[in-house]
Amino acid sequence: MFIKKFNKGIVYFLKMKWISIWKSNPPGMVLLLLSSAIALVMAIPILYVVYRSFFAGTDKWRRLIDGSIPGLLWNTISLTVIVMIFSVIIGVLLAWLIVRTDIPFKRTLKWLLALPLLVPPYVGAVTYIIFFGRSGWLQAAWTNNSFLSTLIGDYPVDIYSFWGVSFVLIMFTYPYVYLIVSASLKKMNRNYEEAAQSLGMNRFQIFRKVILPSLRPSIGAGAILVSLYVLSDFGAIAMMRYVTFTAAIYFQRTSFDTESAAVLSLVLIALTLIILWIESRSKKSNKYYQNSNSYRRPMVLKLGKWKWPATVFAIFIFTVSVVLPIMVLIYWSIIGIGMGAVNSRFFAYAFNSLRVATVVSVLCMLASMPVVYLKMRYPSVITRVIDRLSYAGYALPGVIVALGFVFVFNNFIPALYGTFYIVAIALIVRFLPQAMQSGESALSMLSPKIDEAARSLGYPPWKVMFKVVLPNMLPGVLAGGALVFVSSIKELPATLLLRPPGFDTLAIRIYVEASEAIYHLAAPAALLIIMVSIIPLKFMLDKY
Repeated sequence: MFIKKFNKGIVYFLKMKWISIWKSNPPGMVLLLLSSAIALVMAIPILYVVYRSFFAGTDKWRRLIDGSIPGLLWNTISLTVIVMIFSVIIGVLLAWLIVRTDIPFKRTLKWLLALPLLVPPYVGAVTYIIFFGRSGWLQAAWTNNSFLSTLIGDYPVDIYSFWGVSFVLIMFTYPYVYLIVSASLKKMNRNYEEAAQSLGMNRFQIFRKVILPSLRPSIGAGAILVSLYVLSDFGAIAMMRYVTFTAAIYFQRTSFDTESAAVLSLVLIALTLIILWIESRSKKSNKYYQNSNSYRRPMVLKLGKWKWPATVFAIFIFTVSVVLPIMVLIYWSIIGIGMGAVNSRFFAYAFNSLRVATVVSVLCMLASMPVVYLKMRYPSVITRVIDRLSYAGYALPGVIVALGFVFVFNNFIPALYGTFYIVAIALIVRFLPQAMQSGESALSMLSPKIDEAARSLGYPPWKVMFKVVLPNMLPGVLAGGALVFVSSIKELPATLLLRPPGFDTLAIRIYVEASEAIYHLAAPAALLIIMVSIIPLKFMLDKY
C-alpha cells in the first residue's frame, strides 16, 4: 500500500512539475512530439561533429593544431573582419545618402543598391575572374594600351588574392548592412537631433553622438549577418582559390578523412558560436527606445557641392556589383546559346533545381508551423531548446550540414544515402529558419484569443494550428516559402557533397564549368538563377 501511494505521489509531483513548466498551459503531445522530432533532425550536424571530433584521437588533433588550424584561423578570421568592416562602411554610407540626404535619383538608387542580393557570390566570383583575371577583359585592354603598360608596367590586379576574395565578398554582402541600417534611419526621431542642435552641436557631432549610437544595434545586426555569411561561404572562396575552414573541410571530406573534417568543423562551429555570443551581448548592452507619440520624420540634409560626388559613388558601387556581373553573364550567355549550351542537359539541370527547391520550400513551410506555433503559444524552457536547435542548421555552413547527413544516412539509413531525399532533407535543415522567421512574423499579428475560441470548441492544439491558425497566416508562410525556394536553387556545398550520381543542379554546373573555365556553359545557368532570385528580393525590399 505504501509503495502504491508513493508511486501516485511521484506521478502527481511530475504532473504538477510538467504543468508548471508550461505555466499551466501545456501543449498537446502530438504538437510537442512533432516539434521535438523536427528539432532533433535539425541538430544532426552539430551532434555528428561533436561525436566525430571527440573520437578523432589526440594525434589527429595535435597534427591539425600544429599544422592546418593556425593558418586556417588566420585566413578565416582576417577575411571575415575585413569583409565585415568594409561592408559596414559601404552599407552605412549608402543608407545615409539614400535616406537622409537630397542625393539625386534616390528613389531609383534605393532599389538598385539592393540588387547585389540577386547575384550569388560564387556567380559574382566567376564574373570578376572573367573581367579582372590574368586572361580577362581588363588584362587584355591593359596589354593593348601601350601608355598604361609603359607608365605602370605589368598588369597589377591579382584577383586570386586575399584582397581579391575580400573585394568579391564585400560587393555582395554590403546590402545586408544597407537594408537594415536604412530601415533604422527611416524610423529615427527628428526630435533628438533638434535637441542636440539646440545644445550647440554641429552636424558631425550630432552624427557621432546622437545618430551613430542609435544605429549601433542595426549596424551590429548587419555586421553579424555579413560575418556569418563569410564564415559559411564555400562557392566564392573555392572559385577564388582561397582556403578557409569551409574549403578545407570540403577537401578533407572529398579525400575521405572524415575525422580531420570533423575536427575542423568543430573549430568553425566554435567561431560561429563566438559571433552569436557577441551578437547576444551587444543586443543586451545596446538598447535604444523612441517615443512613438512624438515621432517626427528625420531631416533631409542638403549635400551642396558633395551631391554629384555622392551620386557618382553610389552609381559606381551599383555598376561594379550588378551591371558588371550581369554584362559579363549576358555576353557569355549569348555565346553559349549560339554554341548550343541551352540544350536538353541544361533543362535537366534546371528541372533538378526546380524539383529540389519546390520540395524543400513546401516541406519547410509545413515543418515550420509546429515549431513556430509551439514557440509563440506555449513558451517554456523546453520550447526555447527546441527553437534553438531548429535554428542550428542556419548558423552552420552547408559543408558541415552535409557531413552530418553523410555520417547518419551512410551508417543508419543506407537505403536513402546517395538519393535525392538526402539532399532535400539537408536543405530543409539549412533553410527551415527562413520559413520560421516569416511564420513568426505572421503569427505575432494573430491574437491568441482565436486559438482559445477554437480550443473551447474541442479542437486539439495540432488541429487548431492547421485548421484555424494556418489559413490566417498563410501570406507570411508563403513569403517564407519563396525565400526558401530561391535559397535552395542557389545552394552549392551541401548539394555538391550529397547529390546522387547524375543529379546536377544549376548551381553545381556553374561551379563545375566555371572551375574549368568553360564560361559559355556556366553563364546561362547563372543568369537563370539571378532572374529567379527577383521574387524574394522584392519581398525583402517591401519589408525594409
